[in-house]
Amino acid sequence: MANPERNGLRAIAEPAASRTVLAVGALWLVVALLAARQAAAVLRLPPRRRLADLETWIGENGVLRAGQPLYGDGSFTGTPFAGLVLKPFTRAAEQALGVGWTFGTLLLVVATGLVTARLLPGPLSRRAALFAAPVALVLLVVSVPVRNTFTLGQTSVLPVLLVLTAFLPRCSARVSGALTGIAAALQPAVLLFAVLLWAAGRRRAAATAAGTFAACSALAWAASPDDSWTYWLRHAAGAGLGGPPDSPANQSLHGLLLRLGAQGPLEIALFLVLAAAVAVAGLRRAARYAADGQWLLAVALAGCVAVAVSPTAWQHQQLWILLAAVGRVGRRRADRLVWPAVVVLVMTLHRDALVPKIEWIGLIGENAPLLAALAAACAVPFLTRAEPEWLRPRPAPHASPAAAGAGRLPLLRSWPQPLTRPNLLLELLLIRVGYWAYSWVRGQAPDGRWLAEHHGWQILEIEAALRIDVELWFNLLVARTGWLESAMNFAYSAFHFLVPLSLLGFMYLRRPVLYRWGRTSLASATLLALIGFWMYPLAPPRLMPGLGFVDTAHGPQDLDHPDFGALTGISNQYAAMPSLHVGWSLWCAVVVWRLTPALWPRVLGVLYPVLTTVVIVGTANHYLLDAAGGVVVVAAGFGVRHLLIGRTAEQAGAAGIPELPDPAGAADGADGAGGADAATGTDADAERAARERRPGAVPGRGAEPELAGRTASGEKAGAPGES
Repeated sequence: MANPERNGLRAIAEPAASRTVLAVGALWLVVALLAARQAAAVLRLPPRRRLADLETWIGENGVLRAGQPLYGDGSFTGTPFAGLVLKPFTRAAEQALGVGWTFGTLLLVVATGLVTARLLPGPLSRRAALFAAPVALVLLVVSVPVRNTFTLGQTSVLPVLLVLTAFLPRCSARVSGALTGIAAALQPAVLLFAVLLWAAGRRRAAATAAGTFAACSALAWAASPDDSWTYWLRHAAGAGLGGPPDSPANQSLHGLLLRLGAQGPLEIALFLVLAAAVAVAGLRRAARYAADGQWLLAVALAGCVAVAVSPTAWQHQQLWILLAAVGRVGRRRADRLVWPAVVVLVMTLHRDALVPKIEWIGLIGENAPLLAALAAACAVPFLTRAEPEWLRPRPAPHASPAAAGAGRLPLLRSWPQPLTRPNLLLELLLIRVGYWAYSWVRGQAPDGRWLAEHHGWQILEIEAALRIDVELWFNLLVARTGWLESAMNFAYSAFHFLVPLSLLGFMYLRRPVLYRWGRTSLASATLLALIGFWMYPLAPPRLMPGLGFVDTAHGPQDLDHPDFGALTGISNQYAAMPSLHVGWSLWCAVVVWRLTPALWPRVLGVLYPVLTTVVIVGTANHYLLDAAGGVVVVAAGFGVRHLLIGRTAEQAGAAGIPELPDPAGAADGADGAGGADAATGTDADAERAARERRPGAVPGRGAEPELAGRTASGEKAGAPGES
């Protein structure tokens, strides 16, 4: 006799399993596409420009002569053992035009990703086990160290793979020590892993690693005594080889001290003291997590120590830092993504994407990988497997999912809406990276003068047909009125960022539910605007020749060589349709209308986009149709947000939508969020509302408008897949 309950569970599980399989398949497809793109990026280059660092392995003019010194010109940075063992392979790779070397490197990266997934700490759910390998490979392929390894023709992935393999659970002590020793012979800082083995109680493996390293180095010394003397004694294990040691590409403590201006014996003394402190602290922490069974995290921390204490740690040698993303940080579910996101962004993006080009803060971006390595090795409080939050992070209050309004909308209707503030550090970082990406795409949009001016004539003809071509006379009126010109120039440059950022800051502090709604809508509108910049490059009125428009901010322009001050050459001046000045000001008006029922703030909010439209026309920066385009993209941005998620939590509460079931208990959800401060995303009002919630209470009663409909997280505590 059939069991109806079992059949119902099976009916629910089968679609979920199918979606998981499709998602994993799509992720493996992404891995294949990224790998193919990376290989193509190398192989499409002319043969003489491929794998630039192979020339330092092969020798002058590609001729491998007996007795030729490895370190004659200082460009070769590998160990004598690396030169002895790998140099013949580089010669063969050069003869094959780098094809074999490129695909061999690709195989090493794939093997590294698979071994990394194998080292993840358990217990893993079936879903986490399926996603682990493709996610690891995606992150590896897009990381800066792996991209450098591909394009330069380096071998730095090999020591990482050897060490990871050495720490696999079923690897014997002899094999583990031999692999670690060989890796150390290729990259001396890896010898720190022998210390980790010893501290973790695997002393036979540690002794084997030290013996293997000594044997390989002795073999290289016997084969190339002059090169060995040059590397180990003259250059102190490679210090001074390759590029300038104070280059930003050298992310070691030695490089940082040189960039800060330290020189001579003082710098050497400081480096030795700091390196010793980092090594002791980092290796002790690594041994602690190894004893906890988190071998991948232990390897990552020891690798971060190796990066910091090496005389030189070039970009292709920094892959250890990416592995530190595996550590779990944060006792609340909402904070779990902060550390992995920081590490992944640091190891995949250029430093200009992380922080703006400001002198006092530029030092952080310039040394971001080293700072991440030091934080991982010495400071970040990773959870141990014995702590209850390891598998069951404390949930935060969530609102009920929005009900579908029409058909299958919204698309993410089953996604509960958080009621707490997002983590501030992660939010600021993502906003910065998002704006950098927006600026980059806008700068890459087509900016051909002829096409932009052609579109300008089209706009003018349409406005003339509609009898709204008022830009010229109004611009000349502004240019003839000194005080009006100054006021409009100030408004154009100052309010565009100041007002939206102020509203975002206020909502983050006081109305976190509306902050999430407003932030997502604004981001969607800005992304849609990029499509307009790309598909319809448009010369603004001030750049239209022969019409008499006056650039009130920069004065008369030579349109063949315009000068816009600091923006010249870095900002696409033909990205005029749509006008984001008007779009963002309209967003501000909608937000103010939602924030307060008071009359005068609403009136000012409505007037703001009107005044902004007057300003962009008076300064000759936009046409009236550009303003209409800004209205369209902002309306579409709000629509996209509603399409994806539906109504905000306060609207759902006001409509009386039932709450989610709370397996963990509302009080537990509130207490879980109560241990952090505002910087980590705690919303005190949300916690208080969750504590006061009683079964059967009417949603929204006795709470502030934005808190209506609150409840604890609808996700089961300790759900599988938290890895």
